[in-house]
Formats: sequence, C-alpha cells, structure tokens
Amino acid sequence: MQTVAQSQSSTETDWVSRFADDVIAESERRAPGKPVVVASGLSPSGPIHLGNLREVMTPHLVADEIRRRGYTVRHLISWDDYDRYRKVPGGVPGVDESWAEHIGKPLTSVPAPAGSTHPNWAEHFKAAMTAALDELGVEYDGISQTEQYTMGAYREQILHAMKHRADIDAVLDRYRTKKDPAAAGKGKKPQQQKKVDEAELEAEAGSGAAGEDDGSGGSAGYFPYKPYCGNCEKDLTTVTSYDDDSTELNYTCTSCGFAETVRLSEFNRGKLVWKVDWPMRWAYEGVIFEPSGVDHSSPGSSFVVGGQIVREVFDGVQPIGPMYAFVGISGMAKMSSSKGGVPTPADALKIMEAPLLRWLYARRKPNQSFKIAFDQEIQRLYDEWDSLARKVTDGSVLSADAAAYARAIGTAAGELPRTPRPLPYRTLASVVDITAGHDEQTLRILSELDPENPLTSLDEARPRLDRAESWITSQVPAEARTIVRGEPDKELLGSLDEQGRESLRLLLEGLDSHWSLDGLTTLVYGVPKILAGLEPDAKPTPELKAAQRSFFALLYRLLVSRDTGPRLPTLLLAVGADRVRRLLGA
Repeated sequence: MQTVAQSQSSTETDWVSRFADDVIAESERRAPGKPVVVASGLSPSGPIHLGNLREVMTPHLVADEIRRRGYTVRHLISWDDYDRYRKVPGGVPGVDESWAEHIGKPLTSVPAPAGSTHPNWAEHFKAAMTAALDELGVEYDGISQTEQYTMGAYREQILHAMKHRADIDAVLDRYRTKKDPAAAGKGKKPQQQKKVDEAELEAEAGSGAAGEDDGSGGSAGYFPYKPYCGNCEKDLTTVTSYDDDSTELNYTCTSCGFAETVRLSEFNRGKLVWKVDWPMRWAYEGVIFEPSGVDHSSPGSSFVVGGQIVREVFDGVQPIGPMYAFVGISGMAKMSSSKGGVPTPADALKIMEAPLLRWLYARRKPNQSFKIAFDQEIQRLYDEWDSLARKVTDGSVLSADAAAYARAIGTAAGELPRTPRPLPYRTLASVVDITAGHDEQTLRILSELDPENPLTSLDEARPRLDRAESWITSQVPAEARTIVRGEPDKELLGSLDEQGRESLRLLLEGLDSHWSLDGLTTLVYGVPKILAGLEPDAKPTPELKAAQRSFFALLYRLLVSRDTGPRLPTLLLAVGADRVRRLLGA
C-alpha cells in the first residue's frame, strides 16, 4: 500500500521528493543499475550535537524516499575517527586538561573520558549517536576511517595523490592567502582581503575536520599526506622526502624528534589531509548525494576545493546536495561539536518522541535554519504536532505537510513506535509536575481527563508521558516547579470582596458537574461570564478577558501561591476535588 510520502511528485512543494528525483536521475546517469549512494560524515571529536544530526537526517530522508520508490540505496556514514584530536573540549564529564597530552593523536588513540566503558575517545562519542540513530529509524552503513586507513583500503588512492601532489598543490594555491593583497584579493584592499581570510577560517572551522592544514609547509615541497608518528602517535610530522618510484618516504616528528623511513606502499599509519581526503572518498565510494554545512559556501572551503580536486586529480564527480543551515537550541548561538555542553540527539530524545524529532528535520528545507525547543516552547511544538496529526486523520492536511508527517512517523521499513493515547504534552507535563511522578496519582488524574473514555493504564500514555516527566525533571528549574499549598491561605480568603467570594462559590458549586478536562475548561472561563451577566457562549471582550485573568490569578494564588502555573483545568484535576474545596475555603 502506497504511503502519503510515496505519492508525492516533484511538482509539489515537498523538498525531499524533489531531491529524490534529482538523485535518481543523477545516479542513473553516473552509475546505471548500481545502488544509489548517499553519504554523511561525522567526527566523534566530542559530543555529536543536534546540528550534526542535520548532516545525517538530510540524506536519510532522501534515501528513504528513494527506497520507498523501490530502489536500492546505501547511506554511508563515515566516522571520521582517524582525524587528529585537536583540543580538549570544555564541559565534558570525566575530562580534564591532562587530555591535552593527546592532542595530535588519532581520535581512536585517545583515552575515553574517565568512567567510560568504551575503549577510546571516538567510540565513547560514537556510542550515544549510534543509539540515537537506531531510535530515529536511520538505516545506514557505518564506515570507520581508522579501519579504512589502517587496513590499507585507500593505499592506491594515497599513492595516486602523492604522485599528483603538484596538481593538488596548484588547486589549493588558488585559494591560499597571499601576502600581496592585489594578488590574493584580485585588487581588494588589505582590509577587504582580511575579511575574506576570516571567512575562510570560519568555513574551515565548521568543517568535519576543523583545524587541519592542507599539507603544505614542508621545506621539501608540498605533500598531501600526514604520517602519524611511530613513537608518540601524533601527526606533528613533516615529510622530508618522497620517491614516487620506490614510495620511500622520510618524515620527522616536531613533537618528539623521532624520524623514520617507510615505504608508503606498505605503510598504514597516516592519512590524507582533509581537503584531499574528502574528495578522494567521493570518488572511491561513488557518492551521488551529500549535503554540507552552509559554512562550506565560503571561498576555499573543503567542499569548494574538493569539487576541483575530485575532478582534476581523482577523475571523479562531486556529489550533488544542498548546503544546510544551522540548527539552534532555544535561542542559543551556532553549535560547535568541539565544545561540551551542547544538546545532542540523545538529549532531545529524552524529552521528545522520535517521530517529533524527525519531523523537525523533515518539515524544513535544508537551507532553512530552525530551533529545537528545550524550554516551554516544547509544549507549543507538541500542540502543533498533534494538530497536524488530526488534519492528517480528517484529510484537511496540505500535501507537503502530509509528506513530512509520513516521513516523521516511519520509514520504508515500517512505522516507528508511537504513544497509543497521545494526550497533550502540556497536560502530561503539568500532571507529573504536580504529582512528582507518583504513578497512582498520575493515573487517577489522567483517567479523569475524559470520563467517557478513561485511561486504564499509564502504558497507554507512554512513551510521551515519560518524555514529559523527563522534561519536567531535567529542564524546568526548581523554582518554576508547581507546589500545591498544604493549607488554605486564610489571610487571602479573608480579604476577598463580595465578588471574589461569589466567584469561588460558583466554581465550587460547578465542580462535580464539570469534573473533566473539557468541563473544567468551560467552568473556569464561564465563572467571570456569569458574574458579568453574560451567556456561557458570550464572545470575549477586553473587559471580560481582564476579569478572567484576574479570576485565574486568584485561583493560582490560593492553590499554588503564585500568579501563574499549569493550565487551571489540569491543575484542578491534579489537586483533586476535595483538596480544591478545602484550599478555596469551602
């Protein structure tokens, strides 16, 4: 049976289908009859954050659409675990400045943070990401670059790059900063050229292998290959000579002074520099589609330079693919994976279900930035998600929104697990806030939300209930948590005027007949209408809205000693009718 996403055509506003059309056509042109290859690259240099997830989700969604159409697809995720360890990231538990002694080693040769059960730094940070990708339903072929390089998979490509080092150097030289502003900036003033240089640095800082040089700098000439030292394991090495015929290579280590002569045709302890490594892999794997960060649009970036190197040196073709925009977190600035403390996919999946997180990446075009909410905005986000689900059910949804929804809830392999009874997230959050996660109390309240169709088990509300509880306990500050008063506020009750006392009387009088979420909503909004002599269905006026706000504030002060709190109907259900009567002075 064809899904909503399968039925999309390239003429509609669904960005995934449009890219799928292009990728299928390009794959048939380049490699007819072979599997379609899409790719992502992730560097486990630190926590792999939600910005990095876009590097995976963009090709995943396109690959999944292609699979739905009956094609064989390989989604490669290259783990850049053979990259150098550049610096000690801040905010990572179990890591201190003593890890600085490992700077320059491959990530797989750096010890994991203290207390980790993983064998090295790279595996520690890969583990959380692979678990998150499994939960998100991402199907992929993982490739360890440590394994590829140390087993000699790229030996032929390395020897080819070394033989054509002058050609690579010529390509790179087109983008290197010159001392002469006129030569480097084509007539630009020095200040203008400085801005260009800064843009290039920023672009490289955003790449998967930020901070790597391009292989130049040795007195013996340019070499696109960096050996890892045979003594200290660091890449602070300089190639001093190389013979194309014998593949004999000499290098010295500037860190420990070690020098060695090796045959590159037999040597597996080093790698191509990043700006050569990436295009080499495009050609080696036959990649048709791979997105890249918006920082790669800068002159001299790895993607721009790689497009020329893959064509001129490796006789390959650059992948097609969009530049993707940054992902923010509730107003945070651009995320950097070299810093600790940034939210990861695992963090997001603790407070939201996998389909919702997939939807955030599916509904926005890659060039559109967006934010992922860890604050109160997550409640509005869930409201929007639930509204979309209702539109899908009743057939009023727009086609592109329907496609994004279908891609969020499942893949070509099947649907992802979902909550059987998706109660409003804000309601669940309010309930677990008030009950402090007490299961019996939580079930009592949730079963009273809809008396005609009561919840019979908390499992019906899971995993959404668990996500809401995790959000309350991990993201809501203690001072913002809801604490119901233990005793009535006699001073406030005694100070009420006649209208205030009448409003409480009307509320208490209607509790039993309105004891449901919808009923209490009608009641709390209706009391000010009755006091104003209006009909229950009267349209709100500025005066009525002011009266309702005043009434709500009074109830909050009497129930939780604050002017605001969870939605009143939910709060009343959570507190319970008997306790509400006591706190309101019945």
